[in-house]
Amino acid sequence: MLRQNRLAQYHLKDTPMLELDPKTTALVLVDLQNGIVNLTLAPRSGAEVVAAAQPVLARFREAGSQVIWVRVGWRADFADYPPGKVDRPFPRPEGGMPAGWSELVEGLQQAGEHCVQKRNWGAFHGTELEVLLRRSGVRTVVLCGIATTLGVESSARQAWELGYDVVVLEDVCSSLLPELHQQSIQHVLPRIARVVVSADLHFQAEQG
Repeated sequence: MLRQNRLAQYHLKDTPMLELDPKTTALVLVDLQNGIVNLTLAPRSGAEVVAAAQPVLARFREAGSQVIWVRVGWRADFADYPPGKVDRPFPRPEGGMPAGWSELVEGLQQAGEHCVQKRNWGAFHGTELEVLLRRSGVRTVVLCGIATTLGVESSARQAWELGYDVVVLEDVCSSLLPELHQQSIQHVLPRIARVVVSADLHFQAEQG
């Protein structure tokens, strides 16, 4: 029922379940960190996104696929912050972001899982993510996190431009406003990715 409701709400294409090769697929979770999860979000809260991520994580870990965490943060003096000559810059608190702002929500990351530090919206530019994926033989990137229109969409664009197959989990994403989430899910991401709900994912059986 969840799948049918999401497909109807966002006019997503009713495609067969995706069959992914666990050896060439990576789950990349964007900005599930204290300072972002606690923002006012829609169409679901940060806590709901974190809860929705849990069964997805379990499936990827059980399948043996790579799990990579992405978080955003800057120096206290914002010397590594993107250029600020824009019409609507994000606020930069004096002395840097609050303590713990860029830390992942407690209990999410497991030992052996990489965490990539970014300083821009997208997860690829200026980070080691591309190296981690290429050297692991990853060809399909499954994205989820916050915010749909910022970190998730920017990372999807970059992954697509680099030649990866991109999958976005709609039910494990949220944004600052419901209409922003809908714009990205309905009109932008389907051009560069397969947009599905997590129930659509299926891993190929191991060959005995």
